Amino acid sequence: MQYGTDMKPMFVLAPMDDVTDTVFRQMVASCAPPDLFFTEFVNVDGLMSPGRPNLLKKLRFVAPEGKVVAELWGLKPENFLAVCQQIADGSLAGELGLPDGVNFYGVDLNMGCPAKSEVKNGACAALIRPENRDLAKSIIEAARAGLRQGRTLTQMPLSVKTRTGFIAVDMTWFEFLLRQNLDMLTVHGRTRKQMSKVPADWEIIGKVREMRDELGVKTLIVGNGDVMSREQGERLAEQYKLDGIMIGRGIFHNPYIFATTPQNLLWEDCPPKERIALFRRHVELFAATWQHGERPIHTLNKFCKIYIQGFDGAKELREKLMAANSTNTLLTILKEAHTKYNDNRETD
Repeated sequence: MQYGTDMKPMFVLAPMDDVTDTVFRQMVASCAPPDLFFTEFVNVDGLMSPGRPNLLKKLRFVAPEGKVVAELWGLKPENFLAVCQQIADGSLAGELGLPDGVNFYGVDLNMGCPAKSEVKNGACAALIRPENRDLAKSIIEAARAGLRQGRTLTQMPLSVKTRTGFIAVDMTWFEFLLRQNLDMLTVHGRTRKQMSKVPADWEIIGKVREMRDELGVKTLIVGNGDVMSREQGERLAEQYKLDGIMIGRGIFHNPYIFATTPQNLLWEDCPPKERIALFRRHVELFAATWQHGERPIHTLNKFCKIYIQGFDGAKELREKLMAANSTNTLLTILKEAHTKYNDNRETD
């Protein structure tokens, strides 16, 4: 098993905490699926603690989502080993209630999240620092060993997602990673210090691909940062000779962003009633998936902003929806709004 498809470049939906849960991934898959989905960030140290039940929801998925990669972070190599073994042998998928034969497609190690709390503890983007390279290497080796012990016929692919540096661009970090025999390396075109305050630097991403070629390794290089359409991603992949493109915040502007065929709706031309119907389906799926309150209702507010925008009356409807305190109330409001916009066809 390996990353990549027959179609180039590969397109990937980025891991985003409290965003890319199973419900949203199913919605994206129903609109226009990417080649790979990533889960939310999941802490392996938490998974190997009494707090495990509270974290499992971040790993939930269903077979129709397609290829789902578990996004892991943490500090203890022994916990990476244990969790990766549980992923590879299918026991974690079984714990999630998945049927035999349905499992994660691969594992990605997050070494780029810039969140202050994670970095302060020495995890995620902090691993970019030279003094933390030994730990980064130990984590990669432990994860690979866990996947190898998983009793699978073919070893699951292992990848890393990172940034161009900590304070400044650091090409020694990429040389280090490229020598770790990774299946895929996703490069977000900003340093940790830059957060999202400056445009992504695709020239640096291109240089990482050039370094990959010079070293003669087979690691796939995926670029990430400020991609707002599939067409833009294809141009960047061609320009910098990349194997794939990861899209994050662009999905908030167009749930059809991965569409390859013209019959998929252009989002800007999508009529209000269909936008409302999509959000209604999202709420219904949310209610069916999180029946025991695993996710608070306000989690839906960020998705409301995706669907309920770009048409007359959207702001007022959005405010009403975001004030709702139950899925039943949301569905009632959406049903009334759908009827209104369906009858008032001149707004389409």
